[in-house]
Amino acid sequence: MAPRKPPRRTRERILEVSLALFNREGEPHITTADIADEMNISPGNLYYHFRNKDDIIGELWAQYEKGVAPMFTVPDDPPPGVEDLWFFLHVLFERMRDYRFFYRDLDEITSRDRKLALRVADLLRRFEGTVLELCRSLVRTGRMRASEREIGALSANATLVSTYWMSWQRVGGAHRGGGGDINLDLAAYHVLALFAPFLVGDGRALIEKLGQDYL
Repeated sequence: MAPRKPPRRTRERILEVSLALFNREGEPHITTADIADEMNISPGNLYYHFRNKDDIIGELWAQYEKGVAPMFTVPDDPPPGVEDLWFFLHVLFERMRDYRFFYRDLDEITSRDRKLALRVADLLRRFEGTVLELCRSLVRTGRMRASEREIGALSANATLVSTYWMSWQRVGGAHRGGGGDINLDLAAYHVLALFAPFLVGDGRALIEKLGQDYL
């Protein structure tokens, strides 16, 4: 007989249920009472593990941050290509989808918690810096023709579009994304399209192919 898995601890279950509720209903619409009710536990039991809802959100951000932080590195050998940029964006959007309530309610959440706002800003800077280094590598290897100023603007715009893509698709772009679902391929393509005018050779051809596949 296979050994039985130990039961999940209450703290872990609170985080799991909170994430599901925040993603489904939107963080502003969920209270700690809703979370406790969903779990069939008393509010006092929940407060034993977390002082308030913002504590839960902070722990969920730590989980998300831990999952995406290893992605913000650029390999030197072999030098990355456009395929690596596409893969980076696609995997990042997968992680963002898992914690999508952050991006749906980003202004609301960060306005309440200054420390969390600084952590979010730091992660966005790391994202932008990673894209910048990927672009520099593409320029060095002759697969991109752009000045330092241009790739700086590209990196900032890629960060902006990625951060607010899901909100845009949910509110105004659902007709392009297949209803309310988050179309990861389409999201990655739209970010990559920012780089297309500066790419040469196979990289430019790859983006054109992605456009034919996803649009």
